[in-house]
Amino acid sequence: MIQTPYYLIDRAKLSRNMEIIDRLRAQSGAKALLALKCFATWPVFDQMREHMDGTTSSSLYELRLGREKFGKETHAYSVGWSDHEIAEAVGYADKIIFNSIGQLERFDNQSAQIERGLRLNPRFSTSGFDLADPARPFSRLGEWDQKKIETVMDRISGFMIHYNCENADFDLFDTQLARIEDEFGDLLKRLKWVSLGGGIHFTGEGYPVDKLAARLRAFQDRFGVQVYLEPGEAAITNSASLEVTVIDTLNNGKDLAIVDSSVEAHMLDLLIYRQPAKMEVSGDHPWMICGKSCLAGDIFGEFNFPTPLSVGDRLSIADAAGYTMVKKNWFNGVKMPSIVVRELDGSLSLKREFGYADYESSLG
Repeated sequence: MIQTPYYLIDRAKLSRNMEIIDRLRAQSGAKALLALKCFATWPVFDQMREHMDGTTSSSLYELRLGREKFGKETHAYSVGWSDHEIAEAVGYADKIIFNSIGQLERFDNQSAQIERGLRLNPRFSTSGFDLADPARPFSRLGEWDQKKIETVMDRISGFMIHYNCENADFDLFDTQLARIEDEFGDLLKRLKWVSLGGGIHFTGEGYPVDKLAARLRAFQDRFGVQVYLEPGEAAITNSASLEVTVIDTLNNGKDLAIVDSSVEAHMLDLLIYRQPAKMEVSGDHPWMICGKSCLAGDIFGEFNFPTPLSVGDRLSIADAAGYTMVKKNWFNGVKMPSIVVRELDGSLSLKREFGYADYESSLG
């Protein structure tokens, strides 16, 4: 038995998302790039590359990983490229997308040999969190002034427009895309490609994939562009769990179970956005599931179980693929979860285990 904690990626569940991406690509003509900022666990790239067109990145290291481990089309985006990074970035990328006109002009000569794009900020988004809202007041993410953008249109071939965040509402997506068409249509007609970013929750239950495909097709036909989508969470929805073990129980007014993992270290997004974890359990026994770090708020959430919990019980934290493995950290020196893959035949493959040497080497 593999020692907990570990992230368990299920290839069969991943296949379900890949099938939807295949369908969307076929019906819409859009291309799909895996957003490495959300999920970069390359031991399953062999499966994903059969259904996706490449990767998109947010840094030099993500860019290199995409080129070396995924292959296919590689888009390079960063909020800010440094002087010492740009030559290497251009060497890995098929397209480089600059966050600002200032960066485009600064690295004009160095990037002239590949296709270039600019991030467009439409000044609205679907994000319910100010922390993650790319269109928040005074946002540094992209350009919006059409007069300024006009001055560099001869140097770019595409826009990247990232304004959705877990948007499961197709009608809202349709309305906002129409607003982009109306406000920026004259510029869009002069481009070869447009990335509509990620955050479209088209692998969610009941999402009208056919409507989305038709809408993307109409956008492409109207402006004569190749549409790209950058699914992160949509690519890996419900495809992994965090497997943990109860190591202590106590009652301080509620029944508490401490597990051999940590929200702070292993599912940081939950803590940042103040959201509970997900567990597929039910019953008459309420328990608070707690992490093992010294942070008082290291709590996975409260869940109802069919029987009381005991030391040694194994628990599965659901939907644990997105923004977990890319954000795991060494807070408190808590052992990082291993990475395990459930193969299509049901067998488990241990892909990576982390130990003291990894902790030590990360600090000096």
